[in-house]
Amino acid sequence: MRNKRLLFVLGSAVVFGLLAAVSVSRYLSDAQASSRNMNNVVVAKVDIPIGTKVAAEQLSTVQFPSNAIPEGTFDNAEKLVGRVTVTNVAAREPVTDFKLAPEGSAGGLSAVIPAGYRAMTVKVDDVIGVAGFLQPGTMVDVLTVIEQPGQMSSGNPISKIVLQNVKVLASGQNLDKPKDEREADAVKAVTLQVTPDQAEKLALASTEGKLRLVLRNGIDQDDEQTQGADKRSLLTGERAMPAPEPGSLKSEQKTQPPPASGQVFRRAPRPQPRAADGPKPAAEAPKPQPASPPRPSVEMIQGTKKSNVEFP
Repeated sequence: MRNKRLLFVLGSAVVFGLLAAVSVSRYLSDAQASSRNMNNVVVAKVDIPIGTKVAAEQLSTVQFPSNAIPEGTFDNAEKLVGRVTVTNVAAREPVTDFKLAPEGSAGGLSAVIPAGYRAMTVKVDDVIGVAGFLQPGTMVDVLTVIEQPGQMSSGNPISKIVLQNVKVLASGQNLDKPKDEREADAVKAVTLQVTPDQAEKLALASTEGKLRLVLRNGIDQDDEQTQGADKRSLLTGERAMPAPEPGSLKSEQKTQPPPASGQVFRRAPRPQPRAADGPKPAAEAPKPQPASPPRPSVEMIQGTKKSNVEFP
């Protein structure tokens, strides 16, 4: 009996040992296979601001599965040293070629300007700068108030949008968003991304007139054609437009187009009732109402007194 128990225990130990050996062998083979499918990817060790030359201390290398590597990554940090970022790179984010300026680009604002564009700085204050809300990356329209050409228009300035959907490249000397409201309020100049033709218009508008920057929604890419506003059109009035709900897209807003400058909308006069032809007929005399039927009554005698009592 004891020999059977001993044999059973030994057999069970051998079976469990074989299962453990097979499991460990499979785990090691899977680990080796997965390690063969891993590749080196360079990521940012810390946050790298826009327009910064990448240093070796800001980079590190991690393992990524070969089927999950983003396009344009690098496997060696030495290839990125000295390149300039054209966008913010967060910590532990892969550094791709799309986030870097071409090789040989200098750091700062020049690396952020796309090909075919120019950077032009305009002076602003709390009013022109939309109370500090003009941050890098926002889109604005440029409006100017200028005297109209011609002698007949002297003393009648006009307000007109001269540039639309212009990107703000920098706020002061900062290419990134300000850290606090105090830094945003201290900005006295903004740099706009314009084409050469737009740069000429902006220079003339800032010299001959007074500039205003109008903040617009970043997803609103429509080109609005306006006629401008002068003293004559200013006094013609304007109809009220329904206010859009907060956070609603322009495609979801069902608003009517604004009237053209100088166009006045007047309410149609209410129609007055026309008098009938001829003299009015005389008022008819009221018809006599029929007399109410007599109520039933009872004659009551109390001693020497006699009286009639009517029932309702």
